[in-house]
This record gives sequence, C-alpha cells and structure tokens, in this order.
Amino acid sequence: MPTTASAAPAHGLADVTASDSTLRRFLHGLPGVDAVGLEARAASLGTRSIKTTAKAYALDLAISMVDLTTLEGADTPGKVRALGAKAVRPDPTDRTTPSTAAVCVYPDMVPAAKEAVAGSGVKVASVATAFPAGRASLAVKLADVREAVTAGADEVDMVIDRGAFLAGDYMKVYDEIAAVREACGTSARLKVIFETGELSTYDNIRRASWLGMLAGADFIKTSTGKVAVNATPANTLLMLEAVRDFRAQTGVQVGVKPAGGIRTAKDAIKFLVLVNETAGEDWLDNHWFRFGASSLLNDLLMQRQKLATGRYSGPDYVTVD
Repeated sequence: MPTTASAAPAHGLADVTASDSTLRRFLHGLPGVDAVGLEARAASLGTRSIKTTAKAYALDLAISMVDLTTLEGADTPGKVRALGAKAVRPDPTDRTTPSTAAVCVYPDMVPAAKEAVAGSGVKVASVATAFPAGRASLAVKLADVREAVTAGADEVDMVIDRGAFLAGDYMKVYDEIAAVREACGTSARLKVIFETGELSTYDNIRRASWLGMLAGADFIKTSTGKVAVNATPANTLLMLEAVRDFRAQTGVQVGVKPAGGIRTAKDAIKFLVLVNETAGEDWLDNHWFRFGASSLLNDLLMQRQKLATGRYSGPDYVTVD
C-alpha cells in the first residue's frame, strides 16, 4: 500500500538532495522528454469514446474532484459562503449529486469557507506563499502558510519560486518546499504549483515534478490559473508519468492537480482518461486527483442533467460563479 508524502517524507531518494550538486545531477539525469511523442499520446487518449453508463460515472467522479475556486481581490465572506454551499450541494434539486472535493480561497477567507462546509466532507484549501507570483521572502511565505493552517485550512496550495528554478537554483526551491511542508504540519496536505506555462520546456516540467515530490509535496499542480498557458493534456500527462514513476521507485503516492483552462465536461473526461491510462485506477479518486476550476462545475452539472432527462437545462439551472 503506497504511503503519502505527508506520512512519509523520508524516501529512498533522500541521498539525491544531500547537496546542490547531487540534486542537479539527479534532475538533469532524468530522461529527456520526447515532445512530439508526448503530445501525440495526449491527443490520442483524448479521442477515446465513453459509453452512456461510463459517462454518468465519469461526470460524478469529475464533480467529486473539483476544487471550487474563487481567488479574486473582490472576494467577500458572503461570496465564499455561497461558494461553500454550492460545493456541499452542487445541485440542490438532486441529492444524488456528489459534493465537490474542496473550496479553494485566499488565507483570510478560510474561516468563512470552514463555516460554509462545516459537517460535510468538503475540504478547505488555501493558496499561500505570495500567490500567484511567489515574489516574497521565505519568512513572509511561511507566515502566509501558518495563517492559513491556523485558520483551519485542510490543504495548502503553494507556488514555487519560478525565477530560482529557471536560474538553476534547485536547492533553494527544494528548501522552500520542504519548509512549507513543515509549516503545514500534520493537519494540512501540500499542493505544489509549478506554473507550467512559465517553465518553458517539458524537460523543466519533468524536473519540477520530481523536485516537488522529493521535497514532500502531497500533490503536484500545473498552474495558478492566472497566466496565459495553464493545464494542458500534455503537461498533465507528463506529471502523471512522474507520480507513477515516483511511486514505483519510492512507494510514496503523490496526487496531481491540473488547474486553469478546463471548462467543459468533455475536457474533464479527457483528463480522467489520461489518469486511468497513465497513472492507473489508484489515482481515480479525489484524494489523488483534482481539477482546479470553477466554471467547470456548471458544465458538469448541465451535462449530468442532460444525461438524466434527455434535455439541456435553461440558463438559470446552475448558479453563475
């Protein structure tokens, strides 16, 4: 049975993080990514058709994997409470609709989110570490994390220092992730955001994936949703390969969260096929796979009703987030 990074931060690859030189040697020793082959496989898996009964299961599974998110300067406690109520009961007219996995908010909105989802299985996730740019001192980043955890966040979504990573200062990135992991304690799972659209190459995404897992990430996450290029089938496939290979080598299972740009049920189902065909069924659970999205949930609900009734709902069927 695989362990989680939180439960077992020590793993069989601890020696590769002993120094900057050993870490660099390991990361640059990872196999190079065949970009053409990666994109072709992602496109091929995206053409798989799903029958009606399987589609019903996939829609419910996708709903249960959504991190319903609001990360705007205009967020208010009232907006967050409304979002939390939607996460707990996405379709008030149909009690068979599963709840979403989590509500994701800024640290100061965690208390309102906790109040809204109290008594349900919905988690509260909080972005931290000077999200989305990550341009702050480590002391400020850790204070951000501790504020969220003290307020009751079940999960913390941190951003890596992309500038340090792109400059080749891998040990700085590793040390920051490890420090945030420690600040999360045993009460909060850690999602590490790479901002794949800023990493330029697939090789960098592979290196960042392994770096995050080595440092103790419970999840590796594509994006903040705040840049032009966010989650794609290809970069998510690459990260799924990384968590699969990491578990095979260490026994530690790490989750994956594509975020940004996934807006339709059709898109979500394509990503579920990627999970099943790449990492395997063990990841087809919201403990190990999430969608960072908000508008996606509305389309999933509309497609779910279409499957049940044979017709699409009117525009007032779902709330507009």
